[in-house]
Amino acid sequence: MSRLHGTKDFWIGALRAEGPTFAAAVAEAPPETPVLSCPGWTVSDLTLHLAGLYQWVHGFVGTGETTAPARREETELPPGTSPLQFWQHTYDQLMTLFDGLDPEAPAWNWAPQPKKAGFWIRRMAHETAVHRWDAQLAIAAGEPIEAKLAGDGVSEVLDTWLPAGRRPASGQWRGVVHLTATDAAQEWYLRLRGEGVALLDTDTILDHDDHHARVQVAGTASDLLLALWGRVAFDTLAVTGDATLLPGLRTG
Repeated sequence: MSRLHGTKDFWIGALRAEGPTFAAAVAEAPPETPVLSCPGWTVSDLTLHLAGLYQWVHGFVGTGETTAPARREETELPPGTSPLQFWQHTYDQLMTLFDGLDPEAPAWNWAPQPKKAGFWIRRMAHETAVHRWDAQLAIAAGEPIEAKLAGDGVSEVLDTWLPAGRRPASGQWRGVVHLTATDAAQEWYLRLRGEGVALLDTDTILDHDDHHARVQVAGTASDLLLALWGRVAFDTLAVTGDATLLPGLRTG
């Protein structure tokens, strides 16, 4: 498995690029414009969702606590403020926090991995990138997610979301899946074990197994990431083998 080893600077750079692009798309769309990739949501709903998530993360990351914070409540728009203005305020707050944050500092997260603040810098970079794509799609201007960022986003789904059991549906998928990002020189092998998963590391000298992938999926890193998030169908990529395993890769 070829992996991008992300850093704080990489993820903050992504946030600095994706945030203003998200805002520009929202500014262009009437507030009640449907977000086709998020059924039932309008552009205003999407903007408030992302703003509320920024606000929630800002409230506990950086405190040094590793116990779970209060559940995120439904976001309320401050009086006299538009959704985009509120989003901009929360984005600016979060970026100020992240700029001075040690990614190795203790911080709670919901995944089966070390409780460190860097989790949330990565998480917000990918959350923003995917929702930027959603916002642009609403104005018929969806641009791909940058290849290196999307490659790390694929890794995040496989090493974070799926091991945490964050799938929209349950199932008993069994077999090895091979994903290839054709524009990022990256590939991943994932063994599905019922509702469990194992990410296989084919870059180590200790891994000599023939993985016997039952299905292979190839496409750009952006399309792979969007398929994992249910934004595009897997059949828009090059699929060979047993496609019935692919719903086991979906998160959200």
